[in-house]
Amino acid sequence: MSISKRGRPRAAYHHGNLREALVDAAFALLDEGGADAVTIRAVARRAGVTHAAPANHFADRKALLTALASRIFEDLSREISRRLARAGDGLEARLRVFADAVLRFGLASPHRYRLIWRWDALDGADAALQGAMDAIYDCLIAELSVQGSEALDPHSRAIALWSMVHGYVSMRIEGNLVPGRDKVTGEPREKAIVTALLEGIVPRR
Repeated sequence: MSISKRGRPRAAYHHGNLREALVDAAFALLDEGGADAVTIRAVARRAGVTHAAPANHFADRKALLTALASRIFEDLSREISRRLARAGDGLEARLRVFADAVLRFGLASPHRYRLIWRWDALDGADAALQGAMDAIYDCLIAELSVQGSEALDPHSRAIALWSMVHGYVSMRIEGNLVPGRDKVTGEPREKAIVTALLEGIVPRR
């Protein structure tokens, strides 16, 4: 670690990993103050580089935020895959893996969760972002396609599940809902609403 001219510690980085240093700095700012705290100047200052240095890797703030959102979706996708590898073969159990992973992530990392849906701040046409998001959706579609429903196609059921989970997380992190438990089953509310939805999604044999 070196000391900047202003007397603040400056994190050293080696040639070739400036992009990662900038991403790390951006995530630190995001976790502290949300997307609005992530600016090119703030990231450069946190990474200990000149204000012009980020331009070598990110054309503008939108490109930087898009890179963060892509990384978040990739991390969430890996977590879902890791959990699915340990889940059973039953559709309900595997859909719960998806719902639980998104719920846990959103409630634990609200600033990161808000960012991935900030399409006003992201480049929706970015291939990496689209690919990372599609990987999760395609995984969900694949699970629903294995055990189909004669009443609805996999996309309708996938959208229903994702929309419900997203709505609950959004309302929780914005303070519109408070934690609670189902008075019948005793389950935490976030698990109970998944149970309620799956009763209509999972085919009953």
